[in-house]
Amino acid sequence: MKGFPDARPERWLGALALIVISLISLGNVITRYLTGGSFSFTEEFSVFLLVVLTFAGASVALRRDRHIRIGFLERALPEWWRGALILFQALCGLIVLGLITWYGGKLAWQEYQWESLSPGLGLPQWWYLVWLPILSAAMLWRLVQQTRDRLKGELTSDA
Repeated sequence: MKGFPDARPERWLGALALIVISLISLGNVITRYLTGGSFSFTEEFSVFLLVVLTFAGASVALRRDRHIRIGFLERALPEWWRGALILFQALCGLIVLGLITWYGGKLAWQEYQWESLSPGLGLPQWWYLVWLPILSAAMLWRLVQQTRDRLKGELTSDA
């Protein structure tokens, strides 16, 4: 595999979230310094964008095989058992991410149906929640890609 495996949409989304967090935080600091008051939307948007940044970054790390994993057992096992361990790890990840995707989607749909509003700005709550199932589904896809590459021997555990 040449260079790093790509997760371009998640990289762009994470970079955009970080830029917006930085800009609205800087704007809030300047406004507070000059006027003594602050923007009301910055905390709500910053928390939302931080969650987006976290999930997007986790997806990129998953694709690049950069999540923490103890590779001692994996390296010590014979080839066949190593493949079985990789599949077991993937199955555990698929179950967890599948549950997050399912229940996150269910929660976002319920918030859409109930027309719940955010406490700070009164925006539809589902606007914030819909990113949970979208980005966890992206992580599911990246996990499948990573598992395929690990089974083919293109990604190996270095640590």
